[in-house]
Amino acid sequence: MSKETKLEYALTHSHKNEMISFMKIHPEYFEEAIELAITDKQPYSWRAAWVLWSCITKNDPCVQKHVNRIIGCIGNKSDGHQRELLKILLEMDLTEEQQGYLFDLCVSLWEQVEKKPSVRFTAFRFIVRTAQKHPDLRNELRLYTQEKYLRSLSPGVHRSIEKMIQHTSAKQGT
Repeated sequence: MSKETKLEYALTHSHKNEMISFMKIHPEYFEEAIELAITDKQPYSWRAAWVLWSCITKNDPCVQKHVNRIIGCIGNKSDGHQRELLKILLEMDLTEEQQGYLFDLCVSLWEQVEKKPSVRFTAFRFIVRTAQKHPDLRNELRLYTQEKYLRSLSPGVHRSIEKMIQHTSAKQGT
């Protein structure tokens, strides 16, 4: 077994605010954090994605160059890891092609009603955001809010989804 790096140690022996401070003090570990977040080296990978989301800026150039790899790895991660990677991608400006791949992935995650609600909700946030940019997808939103997709969600998540749909419909004048 390889020796634990300083970042790996911080990820497993610190509270979140300490991890964020570590990343701010040591920006040289940012690339290692990205690599950990993309790979499946537990218990570090999920935590790396979790803390990265708190450290990045909107459309962060350090993350932007890894967007394709992040999109490509989400499908084979655990639910919580998927959620954290999706949260990172929600902060990025994506190309049309990247949006298309991520939209399809998010639809697939949303349709898996046995997945954790937090993953599905985060995936749905991206679906809605994409539909706001591409009005031709608006009708698909109605398909994805059928009862079969909503019944496994808590009343609070259900209401949040309804508000997102209402906001999108109002924004698009429907």
